[in-house]
Amino acid sequence: MTGPEAPGPPAPLQRGAEGVRYDGMGEPPRCAMTVDVEDYFHVEAFARVVRREDWDRYPLRVEESTRRLLDLLDRHAVKATFFVLGWIARKAPRLVAEIRRRGHELGCHSFWHRLVYTLSPEELRSDLREATRTIEDAGQVKLRGHRAPSFSVTEKSLWALEVLAEEGYEYDSSVFPIRHDVYGIPAFPRFPVRLEVGGGARSIVEFPASTVRLLGANLPGPGGGYLRILPLRYSLWALRRIVETEERPAAVYVHPWELDPGQPRLRGPLASRLRHYTGLSRAEGRLERLLSAFPFAPMGEVLLTAHIEAHPPSGRSPAAGTEASAPSRPGTGS
Repeated sequence: MTGPEAPGPPAPLQRGAEGVRYDGMGEPPRCAMTVDVEDYFHVEAFARVVRREDWDRYPLRVEESTRRLLDLLDRHAVKATFFVLGWIARKAPRLVAEIRRRGHELGCHSFWHRLVYTLSPEELRSDLREATRTIEDAGQVKLRGHRAPSFSVTEKSLWALEVLAEEGYEYDSSVFPIRHDVYGIPAFPRFPVRLEVGGGARSIVEFPASTVRLLGANLPGPGGGYLRILPLRYSLWALRRIVETEERPAAVYVHPWELDPGQPRLRGPLASRLRHYTGLSRAEGRLERLLSAFPFAPMGEVLLTAHIEAHPPSGRSPAAGTEASAPSRPGTGS
């Protein structure tokens, strides 16, 4: 793959890096707490009814809801990784600075919250550079981690990992190894893997969204709508099974708008409204239960001590044997 001049390959995670704190004492952290910093009108569920050019018309509630989440994390002495939308960093740079000042790791969640598989490599690179520059300026820190909107690195957009590595990102968390109508690579490894890209010239670690294996299928772990809608005992069971029974790393993800039950109600398809609004009133209490039951750390810190397999050494994608390269046509795959 060719493209504009980009930074060299990222260095491995090191102690002392921003958001990486494990000092080698005691049990290493296995649970990553992650936050996708976006507002209620940014979500993919309402992308067909909320135009990006109209975002400025909607009341911005993300500052209050993010601070509510920061206070909750403080009460439990938990640090997290905040994957920030570049648009939010431009509108509320002080919020980004506050997240970092309160000891959390900053990451990138794109600028315009567009699904990766709808973009060309050039469009992704442009969006990524704008987001990275805006977030780094606001937080005064170099970003290491990335999460795509709606886990939209799928089999047809695995080429995105090469773009991320070329742009200096060390790890990504955009693959969900389940079947879903918007995202998912069911055959992808369930735990962090280091993938060679660009013919082996670079590599990047993928920390997939957490799943549990049951009866030959992957079921979603705790996070987002799954935490709000499924029974709490399921989320507690799933996390215990991953980190205690399997003794592998896990990641929980939340959004600030999920702690904002008073947010304006948007019109949209019934399925979208059910996914977005169900369980908002109980989300904070459920997250607090998880924070009370498990030790959490930023994703960068968890990766510092996690067992990371190199898969596959040939540089081929671990899912369906496809190459992690750019599509022959934008967003369609080869």
